[in-house]
Amino acid sequence: MNPTQNIQPFSSDEFANALAEHNYEFSVGQVVKGKIISVESSGIYVDIGAKSLGFMPIDEATISGSSRATDAFPIGNEYEFLIISNQNADGEVKLSVRRLLFKQAWQTLRDYQTDSKVFETKVIGTNSGGLIVDAVGLRGFVPRSHLSNPSDLATLVGKTIPVMVLDADETRKKLVLSNRQAAKQSAMSQIAKGQLITGKVTNIRPFGAFVEFAGVSGLLHNKEISQKPVNDPTHVFQINDVIKVVVVDVDESRDRIALSTKILELHPGEMLDNSAQVFAEAEERLEKNISKLWDA
Repeated sequence: MNPTQNIQPFSSDEFANALAEHNYEFSVGQVVKGKIISVESSGIYVDIGAKSLGFMPIDEATISGSSRATDAFPIGNEYEFLIISNQNADGEVKLSVRRLLFKQAWQTLRDYQTDSKVFETKVIGTNSGGLIVDAVGLRGFVPRSHLSNPSDLATLVGKTIPVMVLDADETRKKLVLSNRQAAKQSAMSQIAKGQLITGKVTNIRPFGAFVEFAGVSGLLHNKEISQKPVNDPTHVFQINDVIKVVVVDVDESRDRIALSTKILELHPGEMLDNSAQVFAEAEERLEKNISKLWDA
């Protein structure tokens, strides 16, 4: 479509009437509401209720800066605009929707960061360090270290991925996001006390073993391994062991999950003597002992 196709006459009388209607003071950075009066190939004239009209250049009409932006602003419709210049010699105030949208997008992302909100972004490219994404109209970066599956980045281009905001710095135009953190929060929200989970031992410390499952990690403390005392968890588990555990507590605010195998024992010490049998019968054993979890 020709961008000048919808041009309508704008008479001197209409211009004068628009100028005389109000007498307001405006300043750079102010957000104002205005009505579309005339659409030209170079930009759009807007009545903002002042003694001078506002003019929005085409490249300030949308985030994309498309030359077809005039089609998006029908004559007579009202929109919000950001004032980006004082009056020029002709008395015009320059306006921008593009910068207002950017400003609002940064505020939205800061709110997302404050609320730890998970939201969807579209992958638009890659570089050696990670993914380039479109986040609420802004260009964002997801480091490879913050991807839940960083193996083949090129296959993600064009797809949407969930993310959380790590850093939203409007001044430095820096937007860093995390897919791994979003996946973790999503997984945390689906984990509940009493669930039987199959996971892998990823770390062993003097006080217990860390078990990873569904993108998150929980702690199987020594006191929750067996009804008999356990002083050294390496006597029970090794790194990469696949085991079954029961979720006994979830603290989303602190990203902590407490696990237990002790609750799967029918007799004290079974986890120490024959853990394979305990895991093989885990479902039946949990059904028998589940009341102990809620009574604890």
